Amino acid sequence: MALLKKVIRVMVVDDSAVARSYIISGLSARTNIQVVGYAVNAADAQRKVQEIRPDVITLDVEMPDMSGIDLLKKLLPVFQVPVILVSSLNLRVFDALDAGAVDFVRKPDGSQSKDEFINTLTQKIVVSAYAKVRTSYPARIAQASTAADDVPLLGTKLALDQMVIGLGASTGGTEATLEVMKRLPADIPAMVIVQHMPPGFTKMYAERLDRLCAMQVREAVDGDELCRGLALVAPADLQCRVVRIGNRYRVACKPGDKVSGHRPSVDVLFQSMAGTVKDKMAGIIMTGMGHDGSDGLLAMRRAGAYTIGQDKESSVVYGMPMVAFDIGAVQIQASCENIAGVLLRHLKSL
Repeated sequence: MALLKKVIRVMVVDDSAVARSYIISGLSARTNIQVVGYAVNAADAQRKVQEIRPDVITLDVEMPDMSGIDLLKKLLPVFQVPVILVSSLNLRVFDALDAGAVDFVRKPDGSQSKDEFINTLTQKIVVSAYAKVRTSYPARIAQASTAADDVPLLGTKLALDQMVIGLGASTGGTEATLEVMKRLPADIPAMVIVQHMPPGFTKMYAERLDRLCAMQVREAVDGDELCRGLALVAPADLQCRVVRIGNRYRVACKPGDKVSGHRPSVDVLFQSMAGTVKDKMAGIIMTGMGHDGSDGLLAMRRAGAYTIGQDKESSVVYGMPMVAFDIGAVQIQASCENIAGVLLRHLKSL
């Protein structure tokens, strides 16, 4: 996905004068970003956004009087502007993503420098400037895709205990992946998920999926065994692979270089599955910028996997699934609301 060269007009919303200062100064130093205004709280932002009309808003989640989440709920139905959350390690970031924020960046807490923070924020602003903004997923499509969920996988012709499903996503993926997962039954074959996310958030994300979905979901730990009814989320800042020990599959979560620009990388997971899984397998690639996962998904397809890509219409950023589709790695495209039904129909045909 090629991004057009333009100056992106950004509005900064943060109640902390210190945070506002280093965000504004850091972004203003970038030639492709122009800070066109700021707000000291949500009410101030609500008043100014109509006049400023920014391309992207950076938004603090925790603010007095009106939270960033409440602002999103008021703002996005009226102004379809991409919003990047700037948040501390806080579970509420996922509520804000559910309300329609495109992505988030973790505020510096001593584990990263301010330069690293500004670099990450800049990258996400550039991506978000071209992202689709959503306030909810279409109920009509969601209802149409739930029919397959009513039939459990138990009793299918194939003993699915040894099947492995891999799923990879990036920008826009936290909520899109949830749309898939909550439509899958409790006895789904073993799943491994890579979602590009800062350290600390993958554990909270896994806990959120575990609360909202039928299967068990938790953050992966090195050596975890894959089993039916369990989905493992790759931990941030580690590369996650599927390995075979004896006749069972486990995950190896180890330090390593970034691959395709990421750690964990979808390509690393998918390539490991292509080389390791000797039984049935499926790969799903979802919304995200760049090409991470496309080569790995192609390797999976060539090794006999069933492969699904999220379609353009439902992707916040149609980058990763587009590249995978263009190189022939995707067998079938579907919306995030319908991917579960497509997967279940395939599993029941085995």
